Amino acid sequence: MRRNSKQDRERERAGDAKMFRAWKKFHREEREAALAGPHGVMLAELFRMFENLSCVSPIQLIGFARSIDWAEIDSDTRLVVLHEANTAISHFRETRGEEPIDDALPHEPLRVFQLIRSLVMNEFPASAGESPSELIRQNSGVVK
Repeated sequence: MRRNSKQDRERERAGDAKMFRAWKKFHREEREAALAGPHGVMLAELFRMFENLSCVSPIQLIGFARSIDWAEIDSDTRLVVLHEANTAISHFRETRGEEPIDDALPHEPLRVFQLIRSLVMNEFPASAGESPSELIRQNSGVVK
């Protein structure tokens, strides 16, 4: 018994599209929950910065992210923030004809997303005493 491979492909595409819509809905709900939570005002400003990366300097973005007490924010919300940052930076890079992801190699300075990920996941010492401009200068950070 031979199946119609065209019908199988169409069915598979329809299933993929349905799962993608469900995933987008799930993330939208997670974002809305994060914005409705106790840190919603601060996260709304951070998300606004993500949505306007062409108007925000790396120093401003890192500085604002550093001003947030990430230890007070639950892990699910922090993951939503990382997703938002990843999506925004990838889109920003793609609109400039660059690869969507460009993580630094071990001998290279950290990229802005890597700095944000370190802050959000509490890997970066919050009391390091370094200003955002020093962090950027040390990591020669451009939005990459």
